[in-house]
Amino acid sequence: MVVVVDYGLGNLFSVAKAFEMLGASVTVSGDPAAIRAADRLVLPGVGAFGDGMEFLRSKGLDTALTEEVVGKKKPFLGICLGLQLLADASEEHGEHRGLGWIPGRVRKLAVENLGLKIPHIGWNELEIIRPHPLLKGIRPDADFYFVHSFQMDCDDPSDVVATTTYGERVTAAIGRENIFATQFHPEKSQDSGLALLGNFLSWNP
Repeated sequence: MVVVVDYGLGNLFSVAKAFEMLGASVTVSGDPAAIRAADRLVLPGVGAFGDGMEFLRSKGLDTALTEEVVGKKKPFLGICLGLQLLADASEEHGEHRGLGWIPGRVRKLAVENLGLKIPHIGWNELEIIRPHPLLKGIRPDADFYFVHSFQMDCDDPSDVVATTTYGERVTAAIGRENIFATQFHPEKSQDSGLALLGNFLSWNP
């Protein structure tokens, strides 16, 4: 069973629908008990870092997720804000502490001085830094759909799976053991996105 974590932010039902299209059994829930019962966990998200972390903590979801993902090594997929929340901290609207699963910080895209708009919205090609099971069968020049104003700088370069370019090099996907997360939205990325979600369903890290 896939549980899409409901913490008040994100395209929860579009993510769930994409998994259902692939034949998965999906539950959308903000209940720590559902997280503990899940086989696979997905943390989507669109919105502010501080709001996301406040809601996770207020519902005890941060503890449940850490127990199941870091402790029990359940397969985990973070999407957009769900990637950024894995960092140690974010500078978005002040200083906010994250889950701290992947060492690094979240900062604003430094592209406005280049005449580029923030948020970065649109299709961008990935540069795959290293192979990963979730990218199996996906063309090296595949485009994915991004909507974001902030990005994560990983302390350990080996955590970066793929980047893209939007005025600067942008972290597009990260991975460590049973944890994988994307800055882009696979549920909005047509065939390539569905291929990634399908790979997640069969992934046994």
